Amino acid sequence: MKLNVTEQRSLWWTISGLAILASLGAMILSYSTIKAPIRPGLDFVGGTRIQLELACAQPNNCPKPLNTGEVQALLTEQGLGNSSVQVIDNYTLSIRTQTLDVEQRTKLQTTLNEKIGQFDPKTIQIDTVGPTIGRELFQSGLLALILSFVGIIVYLSFRFQFDYAFLAIVALFHDVLITSGAFAVLGLVANVEVDSLFLVSLLTIVGFSVNDTVVIYDRVRENFAQTPNLSVGEIVDNAVNQTLSRSINTTLTTLLPLLGIFFFGGTTLKYFALALIIGFITGAYSSIFIASSLLGWWRERQEKKEMVKSDI
Repeated sequence: MKLNVTEQRSLWWTISGLAILASLGAMILSYSTIKAPIRPGLDFVGGTRIQLELACAQPNNCPKPLNTGEVQALLTEQGLGNSSVQVIDNYTLSIRTQTLDVEQRTKLQTTLNEKIGQFDPKTIQIDTVGPTIGRELFQSGLLALILSFVGIIVYLSFRFQFDYAFLAIVALFHDVLITSGAFAVLGLVANVEVDSLFLVSLLTIVGFSVNDTVVIYDRVRENFAQTPNLSVGEIVDNAVNQTLSRSINTTLTTLLPLLGIFFFGGTTLKYFALALIIGFITGAYSSIFIASSLLGWWRERQEKKEMVKSDI
């Protein structure tokens, strides 16, 4: 099977355009709903998170799954109405609220035990992050992401040319936007929050995607030197097909352990693995269909300009 990437570029661009519009729409809707494009976790906004699990080993302690509305009503009674409540696996409760001291946490746990059911003290997890630390974590992660883009532009400009670097960055923005959009949707429909691991996943996605793009661009450059008699479209298509098996094999072998982590790993790494799965699939797609077709279109445009100048 031979891909004709450049001939069908309008199809690839339409698919990506629709995915980006959907992602931007989800982030705009999220911002209008919760004042953030993606639902932020404790790492970024600060506060206290308490996770408890009902002691179902006790008789009649788990007659029915936990109800978020009932828990939210109890929190409102204690002046914590702005808290976020999430039920995990029917009998595990995760509450994110304002920063609570020891006395406030003890009072909340006592109320939950009296009104909801007995929670197993061995399963209680309490995390507290100050708002200042949360902002610093977010700013540091965002700065790292921006610097990675700058570093990639500089490296690819020296390794290839500036147009290669610019088009590679366009493909990377494509990957980051779609991954972020997917988590904006998850935040709206499933209250999934992003934490510092999400920024780590974006950096990892950027590294994976640019590596795949560099392999294709390197082959494009070689083909320009070895087969100058071919058209730009043929050169780009040949480069994509020559590296296609490598791109697919690398992506598949990377996805297998990530799928294992997502389905069988702990809660902490579940959404980190999901972000990487989405990003790696999107990155492979953008390297094969977006970065290469953009380069082919740009070089064809440049050739036409040069021909017009020579005719004049």
